[in-house]
Parts: sequence; structure tokens; C-alpha cells
Amino acid sequence: MVGDGFDAPLSAEDERELARRAHEARAAVLTATTAAGSGHPGGSFSSMELLTVLYGCARLRPEDPGWPDRDRVVVSHGHVSPGTYSALAQAGFFATEDLEAHFRQAGSPFEGHVERSVPGVEWSTGNLGQGLSAGVGFALAARLTRRSYRTFVTMSDGEQHKGQGAEARRLAAGSSLGDLTVVVDLNGIQITGHTEDIMPVNVRANFEADGWGVIECDGQRVGELHEAIRAALADRDRPVAVLAHTVAGHPVSVMLDDPAFHGKALTEDEYAVAMRELGFEPRLEAARARRTEAVRTSPREVPARAMPVVLGEPRTYGADVRTDNRSAWGAALSDLEAANPGLPMAVLDCDLAESVKTGAFWEARPDAFIECGVGEHNAAVVAGALSVSDVLAFWADFGVFGLDEAYNMQRLNDINHASVKLVLTHCGLDVGEDGKTHQCLDYVGALRDFFGWRLIVPADPNQTDRAVRASAAMAGNVCVAMGRSKLPVVLAEDGTPAFGEGYEFRYGRIDWVRRGTDGCIVTMGTVAGSAVAAADGLAAEGSRLSVGVAASPLHLDDADMTEAAACGGCLITAEDHGVRTGLGASVAEWLSERAPGPRLVRLGVDSYRSSGAATDLLADAGLDAEGIAASVRRVLGG
Repeated sequence: MVGDGFDAPLSAEDERELARRAHEARAAVLTATTAAGSGHPGGSFSSMELLTVLYGCARLRPEDPGWPDRDRVVVSHGHVSPGTYSALAQAGFFATEDLEAHFRQAGSPFEGHVERSVPGVEWSTGNLGQGLSAGVGFALAARLTRRSYRTFVTMSDGEQHKGQGAEARRLAAGSSLGDLTVVVDLNGIQITGHTEDIMPVNVRANFEADGWGVIECDGQRVGELHEAIRAALADRDRPVAVLAHTVAGHPVSVMLDDPAFHGKALTEDEYAVAMRELGFEPRLEAARARRTEAVRTSPREVPARAMPVVLGEPRTYGADVRTDNRSAWGAALSDLEAANPGLPMAVLDCDLAESVKTGAFWEARPDAFIECGVGEHNAAVVAGALSVSDVLAFWADFGVFGLDEAYNMQRLNDINHASVKLVLTHCGLDVGEDGKTHQCLDYVGALRDFFGWRLIVPADPNQTDRAVRASAAMAGNVCVAMGRSKLPVVLAEDGTPAFGEGYEFRYGRIDWVRRGTDGCIVTMGTVAGSAVAAADGLAAEGSRLSVGVAASPLHLDDADMTEAAACGGCLITAEDHGVRTGLGASVAEWLSERAPGPRLVRLGVDSYRSSGAATDLLADAGLDAEGIAASVRRVLGG
């Protein structure tokens, strides 16, 4: 940290030091992007002073990037990763030489857009419009965890076009987040031209209309920027936006105010001219030579963490009870709140509390009930940021809103190793009279596209109660999906609740509620009771079928599926979901990989990968000619 951070005005010495860092960082940006042959140097240059001031003056510990009381700095315009990484290197988080040599290289932490794996980066961004929502989540988490850190968000002017920013601005102002400061790089350009020609937006008026304070300054004068941020922090009653007026590519003549360099690296000749203008000797060849060496900066491990939750005593709904899974979820949530009085919790709502049954929590902890209005994109990311900040974060919404509408945001929660507990109600045809616009028939298929999410589709109120409690203690993102209607309690063959006393939910398990030898029905969710009733009716006709409730359709237990496949003449799946991508697809996938006959081996991408040349990334995934041939050899060799 330079001097006293933002607690006092900059001394002349500190101002010179920050200006020196910004100048040095520009040379690193040019070298890194030219060595990689790609990147975003123009915006990195215009954002350089604001990044340098924030990483130089915020309360941070480069030797301990995960320090719990650190200030949070979120870079929403994640394409300025070379500028972000260069500023972090100048602040002491890692060596500039590593960045210059390994930017955008396969296996390197220095990816093309900012990633949490880089020490000092709080949230993986790049899809514009996400960062302010993450910042709101971090600021709310500071309040819920009673920590005194401040949250800063950097943004571009181009991303002000996005609607999610408006959702985030309103929640921030409505929550009086006085410890949240935004710094906008107003450089006036984006990919295809000048912002005013592509989509004019009055940035100041938008922030002011949503209840923010606004301060304008010269974004390329370190002292003026620092003073503007200090003034913003002094306004404790509301969030403040600092509008930093800059010039893209400044001060290099070849890039100056040229949209072409928003996302294009300089040629070698342009690089040499630019470095001379900055007063540096070119060092491109040295960086390229080091590109063949191992990366010395290790990716920061940011695994999802489980919260220390007391699950409380489960509720058991008897055979005479007919209620909906929504109500069982709301009751379980209320029990979790009561059993964990000292645990920071949050429930996010999008104006649906009565329908999604979160009213009891709202009444018990009004300060932890976060009303996001009709702003699902923002709510999804706020929940993600809360969940990585030691807050047990639930978001309950209709399936079409919480997942279908917020698909990309839930994908980013996956990339960020968040631990959101997403509760989707009104899924499937069970949404009833609301009609096809509200029929979420793809929630299994949508979450199938992600690599880290888990999904639970409980069969009745008893299984819902236990699944909700179990999900609260799981690390990572978990979705619990359910319908709308009142359901019969699923009964075991002896007439007692199948998921009642003594039942413990185990993720992945198929729970057998009927046993037979003539075939098997594998089911989940709303139609499970009907599947049991069908099996009982067929038993009266002389056909005995097993019925397995597969509440974890994305991760089926091998032993249970082996039993299902051996049940007899038929294997049937039944679900309130699109038939091509739901539980049936999971069962078909399992069978295709294990059943007799030609063996199906699926080659493809099984995880998110780093930046790098496409040929390198495909080879790493085993999808080049050599990798495909190696897989074939393994199969043919048994």
C-alpha cells in the first residue's frame, strides 16, 4: 500500500510512486499483449491510473491475497486483464516478467479476461455487466458478516448499455451501500467505434437517477483520481460513482483514441515505436524466450467452501398430509435460520416471496432478506458474491426466471466456484395455469451444461425437507428444483412415509420405494407419486416393477443404476421435464457407456480451461488427432 491508502491525501512522493507504477505497467501491457499476439491494450491504457490507484491504495495484502478484512476490488470490464495484471504486479502480487511471458498461454493463470485464479482478482469477469452485481454482493456481505472492508468496482462506459447494471445500481442505492464505490473508465470507445455512435448513454444521469452520488475527474491524473475516490468514500449514506474521463491508448500515439486497439495487439513495429515513446527499450524477444519456460506464478486455489451449518431436526409429513414442496422448503429454511442464530445468512427475492415461501425467513431476519425487485440477472450474481464471502446465500425464484433467464449468470457462478443455494419453484408442467411461457422444462438440461453445479429434484415434502437441509451444508452451487402443486406423501410398501423418520438424503443415491422383477421405473420430482401409484396398479395386475426415486438426475450412483438396469424387461424414466435432456438423458447416457454391445466413449470438453491457442487447448482436452487416436487405442485394448 502506498502511504496511508485512502485515509489521507496523497503525499507528493506517493503520487510520484503511483505515476511511476502506472508508467511501468503500460510497458508490461504492451509486451504481454504483443508477445501473445492478442489482448486489449487500448482500454488497459486508459484504465491504468485507476487500476494502479485502487490496487496501490486499497487495504490489500499481496503476501496474503485471501486476507478476510481486505478491501474488495472487482474489475467488471474484464477485457482489461493485461492492465489489471500489470497493476497487480506493480503492487507486489507477482512478478511482471511472468505476466509478460505467459499472458494468454495455455496453462497460465494470466487468462484473456480477469480470473479469480490470479492472486488479487476477486471475481472472474469478462461478460460485461456482471461486475457491479458482484460488487453489490461483496458490499452486502460486509454488512452481514460485520466486516469493515470497502468494495470498489471498475467499469467501462460501453457496459453501461446493459440492463443488469441498472438492476445493480438500484439495489445498491436501495440498500444504502455507502461503502461501495464505482470507478468508470469513460474512454468513449468500444469494439467497433466510439460509444456515442454505437449506443449513446448518459452515464452520470443514469447513476444519479438511481440514487447514487457522482463525482467526475481526470482519470489519467493520479492525484485527481485519488482525491475523487477519497471524496466518494467520505459519503457514507449512499454509493458513489467516480466518472474518470480518459483517452483510450493514452499516451501512445499509434493507439490514441483508436477503437481498433480496443481488442487488438500491436504489431512488432508498432510495439517498438510505442515502447520508445514511453521511454523503454523493447523486451519482446526476452518475453517470447521465457514463454517456453514454466510459469512461476501459481494459480490461486479458490475452491468452493461448505458452511458450518446446523441442520436441525427434520420435519416428517404423514400420509394424511397433502402439501406442496414449496411449503416444505420454506419450513426447512425457517428451521435452518432458527438453528443457526450466529451464522451469516441471506435470502434473495425477486418480488415473489409469497409464491416461493420465504416469508417466514423475511420476518425472522429482515436485514438478511434482500429484495432485488424484478432483477433476476443481478440477483444471481449478488447471490454468488455473497456465497464466496462467508454468507449462506439462498435465492428462490420460479424456474424460468432463476435459471432460464439468468443462465449466463449461473454459468459465471460455476466459473467462480460460488456456493449459491438456488431454489427453483414452479418447474415443469406443474406450473399449471401460467402456461407455456412459465413452463421451465429444461432445468436439468441447462444445468447439465455446467461442470460444477449439483441438482436435486425432490419427490415429496419429506424428501424436500431433508434435501434442503443437506444442500445448505454442501460446498459449491446446488439447485433444488420443484413444482407448484400439493403432492401426496410418497409411501413405502409398509404404508409409512418413504422419506420420513430415519431417512437421510444422500446426493446421487437412487432411493428404492418399490421392488420388483418385471421392470423398473426411475423417476423424480412431481411425478414420483404417480409413478408409485402406477406400479401399485400394475402389481394388482400381476406385474411387479421397481420404482427408484433419482432425486439427483445429473449424478446417478453406479451401484443403483446397475440395479435398475438389471430389474427385468423394461427400464422407464418418468419426469416433468423435457424428454430429451432430463433424467431420461442421464439414464440413457449411463446405459450407453456400460451396457453390452458397442461401447460408447464420449470425447469432449469436461471442464473449463485456461486461455491459450485453440490447438493447445484442444490437445489438452484430448481432442486433437493424437488424443482421439489414443482414446481409440485404449478402448480397443480393453
